[in-house]
Amino acid sequence: MTGTFLNVATVLIGGSVGAVIGERLPGRLRETAMHAIGLMTLLIGFQMALGTRSAIIVLGSIVVGALLGEAARIDDGLKALGDWVEARVQKSGADPATENVDGERGESLFSKGFVTASLVFCVGPMTILGAFQDGLTGVYSTLAVKSVLDGFTALALASSLGWGVVMSSAVVLTYQGALTIGAAWAKPFLSDPVVTEMTAAGGLLIVGIGLNILGIARIRVANMLPALLVAPILVMLVGTV
Repeated sequence: MTGTFLNVATVLIGGSVGAVIGERLPGRLRETAMHAIGLMTLLIGFQMALGTRSAIIVLGSIVVGALLGEAARIDDGLKALGDWVEARVQKSGADPATENVDGERGESLFSKGFVTASLVFCVGPMTILGAFQDGLTGVYSTLAVKSVLDGFTALALASSLGWGVVMSSAVVLTYQGALTIGAAWAKPFLSDPVVTEMTAAGGLLIVGIGLNILGIARIRVANMLPALLVAPILVMLVGTV
């Protein structure tokens, strides 16, 4: 769990600094920083997705995962969790920070920051592979690199999206911690083809996150998260082409 604790610390520090100084930064600077993060997110996502050995498996993973996620309404659940945390964090007399950033759904700025940061920090091969590496061998070098990246990302995101980014550290702790603890159980399934297709499916989800950050689309990426579980199942059932 050393790597996960380090990751949580960098998100807390980076997010807090970003939230505190964010309002002092010029709007153009914050907008450009968000665009830079969005573009980099797209680049990382495309690099991951293009590593697939079977586009059919990735397609099947995304489609089946999306159907499962929509049925479970994961996106709505994460937003509800963000709103619940916001209600508990905000004290009487404090500004609820409910800037309407999504007119159709009435999503608050806090909730958007919480959901966006949770997905950015938790979707990707470094999260999965780093957590398993830490749990199985105690080596947390992968998560250490991820922690540095997440710290800078948290600062940039929080400068525009506020304290919801900081609260996403709880999701990082829960999600990465669960992966680390479950590493011993999952070890027999971590063949190279499984890792490759999980990485590719995660890459497409990161592309979706990048599009959301840039405001190009409104993709319910959270509802596609089950694809990360569907991908290894399809690899074990049909193999790769």
